[in-house]
This record gives sequence, C-alpha cells and structure tokens, in this order.
Amino acid sequence: MNLAIIGTGYVGLVSGTCFAETGNHVICVDINEKKVEQMRKGEVPIFEPGLDVLFERNTQQGRLHFSTDLKKAVEEADIVFLALPTPPGEDGSADLSYVMGVAKQLGDIIKKYTVIVDKSTVPVGTAEKVHAILAEKLDEDLFDVVSNPEFLREGVAIDDFMKPDRVVIGTDSDRAQKLMHRLYQPFVRQGNPILFMDERSAEMTKYAANSYLATRISFMNEIANLCEKVGANVNNVRKGIGSDTRIGKRFLFPGVGYGGSCFPKDVKALVKTAGEYDYDFQILKSVMEVNGKQKQRLNEKINAHYDNNVAGKTFAIWGLAFKPNTDDIREAPALELIDELLKGGAKIQAYDPEAMDNVKEIYGDKISFTNSKYEATKDANALVIVTEWNVFRTPDFDEIKHHIKDNVIFDGRNLFSLDQLKEVGIQYYSIGRNTVGLVAKEQV
Repeated sequence: MNLAIIGTGYVGLVSGTCFAETGNHVICVDINEKKVEQMRKGEVPIFEPGLDVLFERNTQQGRLHFSTDLKKAVEEADIVFLALPTPPGEDGSADLSYVMGVAKQLGDIIKKYTVIVDKSTVPVGTAEKVHAILAEKLDEDLFDVVSNPEFLREGVAIDDFMKPDRVVIGTDSDRAQKLMHRLYQPFVRQGNPILFMDERSAEMTKYAANSYLATRISFMNEIANLCEKVGANVNNVRKGIGSDTRIGKRFLFPGVGYGGSCFPKDVKALVKTAGEYDYDFQILKSVMEVNGKQKQRLNEKINAHYDNNVAGKTFAIWGLAFKPNTDDIREAPALELIDELLKGGAKIQAYDPEAMDNVKEIYGDKISFTNSKYEATKDANALVIVTEWNVFRTPDFDEIKHHIKDNVIFDGRNLFSLDQLKEVGIQYYSIGRNTVGLVAKEQV
C-alpha cells in the first residue's frame, strides 16, 4: 500500500519504518525541514535499538521516504496516519491542536477514498472530532477515520511493532476494516489478534493500558517504602507475588518512579477525561501523587545521609534517560534529582550511554558530563544510580571505592544484591530493602 505518516517523532518514525519493512511504500511527513533533510541523508534522529538497521535498508531500497510536502504525500496515500504530538496542557488534558490542524488541511487535499488513522494517543471522542472536521469539506464516502493506538515500549519498540501482542483498531466501517486488516496481517502471522472495536473503545484501551501499568508501578513503590519500615526485602516480596499467575511478573520492579512520554501524560489525560464526565478517578489521582513523591526518594535518602547539607558535595550520577535503551529524558526522575541537588549547592558529574546530549540542552555547563561511568565517579563524594542500563549492572567495585570519597552508593533501581555490597564494604542505600553498612543512623 501507499502510506503517509504525518509526524516523524518516536511513534511516527518507528511506525513508518516498520510498515516499509513489510513492503509498503511509505512517505513520512514533517514540517521540520532540518529534520527531514537529516533523515534524507540517512541519519536517524532518535535512539532506538534496531531502528537504524531497518531505516537504512528501507531507505536504500526505496520504500521509505521523507518530505515536507503534505499535499503530495496524502494525494498518493491509501492510508494516512496522524502521528502528531498531543502534549499535556496545564490541566492535564491532551492538546489536540496539531491533530485538528492537520485534519483541516486534509479536507483540502483528499480527492479519493482515504483512511485517516489516529495513531497518536488521543482522548475518547477524538476520532469523531476529526471526522466532523473532514466532513465539513468532504463527502463521507471519500474517507473513514480510524483509531489505531500504539503500544510501543521505548527500547524494544521494533520488536513490539513487528511482533505485537495485539493490534487494536477502532472503526465501524467495513471498508476501512478490510484495508487495516490487510495492512496489519503480516505482523500477526503467529496468531496474535487484530481486535476490531468501536472508535471510543479503542481510544479508551490505550489510556486504560498505560494507566494500569502506571498503577502497578506505583503500588509496588508503596510496598517498597513499607518494606523499608518493617524490615522486609521488596525483592523477595516482588518474586512472591509475581509468581502468582493472576498477577504476573511484569511492572513490579520498585524504583524512583515512572517517567517518559506516555505514562505521566496518559494518566493525567484519563483523570481529566473522567472529570469531564463527572467521575472522580480516585485510584489514578493517588497513582500520580505516589509517583511524584517516589521521584524524591533518592533525594530524601541522600539528604538524610548528609544531615540535610549537600552543599559542596559532588555526586556521580549514572543514568539520565527515563529508562534504559533510549535517549528520551521526558519526565525522567534523574532530572528532578539533579534539580534538587543543585538547589542544595551540590555538584553533578553525570554519565548516560545515550541521553547526555539531550540533558546538555537543559543544563548546559551547570553540570559536568563524562565519557565513562568510572570517570563520573572520580573525586565524587557518592555514586547515585537512577537508570538501570545493563552497563551499570556489573561494575568494578574496587574502582568505585578508589574514586568515591564517602564510600556510599544510592541505588534507585536495586541493581546489586545486599550480600554483594556487604562483601565489598560499601555503604549502600536502595529501594525497599535494608541499608548496607548503616551505622548509628535511622533507616531512611
């Protein structure tokens, strides 16, 4: 098929590249001329494992193209995907101005039957709004509007797209359903379902899925905090409940809160939608509150250790991205930690395998960036781990002890076992477990 992907952010670029990989002709459209030119030169603007390989293959074989010409891309397309930003407003609602703005332009371009697909995460009722805008200028037999939410996990997005657990498609049009089924059939050859439903249910499915996962994370963080007070080990508790098939093992790892482009935004948006329908979504309000507090847990432990005086101290920070295998720093817990430490007069030496350039744009020379994890620890008072990159999991503790002055690690991702740190002789704070080497101090 001929596909147009409007928007080359994370969702748009991954979707367009993967659709091209199954033999479709794809034009990705963006208004950012510099970005489009960069992609035409073969440069991938985001970090996602495996994306560069598919990107290079499909551009070289002529299936994947990039353009700023919306009109030309849409005129050639059988299906147009709207993969546009829907940033949260101050009240938590999703900003649909980009989606609606492009929808108005499509009304002046479409001359033959075209399926318009909402790929962006959008509130319930958005497909109807897009349909109404198009219907102002087009006969209804020229288009259908479909909801097709994405369920991509940053870091494993290529696998998620190429081998999805399920594909959710919201439409009441038989014609659109046949086209969408044909498009997605190559991705579900192993038998995973393509679920057809009404547009509103498809839109709600996306928000419900992300909000539920965020709830699991916040619940486990609450359990971790309680474990510290009662003297339990949250890792043992996690294994104990995760082995129950009714619960499962995923999204039960405690830490310093969730971040990224999806969970924070989608939880807020679902709470906002609930309020618009006069429903008080109490659980999700608590999830947001818990997550906000959890992002402060490492800072609380650091301040307790240093008697609320970090001025003049230098902290080595390992991990800046909101999760491993991405350079995405949106809502990243590391940024809140850095802000608090800087306010307290501390100095920061940071290392991340992929996200440092993005963080430099925020802090400039206010913090130092290093070329390796060990360089970050040189002359630092303490090591703070915020993102669970694999490269951090098996460090040389002798080298760390040689560098860090106060012989203490604050680990927000529980990368190491307590016995391991007892053996190497480093004071060790983690989440939901007793502190190793705690002397004459109350458990934080």
